[in-house]
Amino acid sequence: MHGPSRSESDVHAPHAPLTEYYADEKQRRGFVSDLFDETAGDYDRIERMMALGTGPWYRRRALLRSGLVPGMEVLDVATGTGLVAAQAAAITGRSVVGVDPSFGMLRSGSRPNEIVAVRAAAERLPLPSDRFDFLSMGFALRHMSDLAAVFAEFHRVIRPGGTVCVLEITRPESALGLRALKTYMRLVIPALARVVGRHRDTPKLYRYFWDTIEACVPPQAVMATLTQAGFADVKRTVEIGIFSEYTGRKA
Repeated sequence: MHGPSRSESDVHAPHAPLTEYYADEKQRRGFVSDLFDETAGDYDRIERMMALGTGPWYRRRALLRSGLVPGMEVLDVATGTGLVAAQAAAITGRSVVGVDPSFGMLRSGSRPNEIVAVRAAAERLPLPSDRFDFLSMGFALRHMSDLAAVFAEFHRVIRPGGTVCVLEITRPESALGLRALKTYMRLVIPALARVVGRHRDTPKLYRYFWDTIEACVPPQAVMATLTQAGFADVKRTVEIGIFSEYTGRKA
C-alpha cells in the first residue's frame, strides 16, 4: 500500500507515494495542501491533546539545544499555526518569518504579532540569499516533495555560520516501541479527533501523519541529504527514541 522502500541514495521525496490517499507523486502536494487547509481549525487543539501539553516545552528546549540565542534572525519553514515560531520569537526577542503553503494554517491559531507570515512552499522560498541566522522546520519534513531541493533552499537563505534545525518524529527502532507509537497515532489519536475535532477529515490527517512517519526515509538519508546540500557538522539528537533533531551549519 505504501509503495517501495527508499534507500539513502534515492532521496527526493521523503517517502514513496501513499496510494491510500493519492494516486501518484504528482498528486501529493495538492492532497497535502487540501488536507491541511481543511483541518487547520482543529490543529492546535489536537496537538495539545496528542502531546499531553508538553509541546511548547519540547520545542523551546530543542531550539535552545540547537543553538538559538537572543538576537538571532529566524526563518521558520512550514510554520503552520506558528507553534515553533512562537517559541523562537520568545527566545530571540525578535520577529520571526514563518513560511507555509497552506492558507488555512497561516490563518489559524493564536499567532503572536512577532510572527510575519509568508505563503510559500519550502522548495522555492521567496526570500533573499544569506538572510537568516537560524532556520527551523518542525515536524513537516515528511510533507515535502523534494528533500534535496528543500535543503538546497535552506542552505541558500541561511547566512554563513548560520544553523538549520529540523524537528521530526522518527520510527522507533524497537518492535515494541513501533507498535506502541503506531497504535497511539494511527488508532487512538484519530478516534479522539472524531470526538473533539470539528472537521470530518481531522481523523484522516492523523492517520496520514502516522503513515508518513512509517514510510519516511531513515535518519541516515536525511543527514546525508543535508550534507549534500552543503551543510557541515550535520548531526542528529534523539529524545525518547522518537523525536529527532537534525542540525547543520552553513560554512
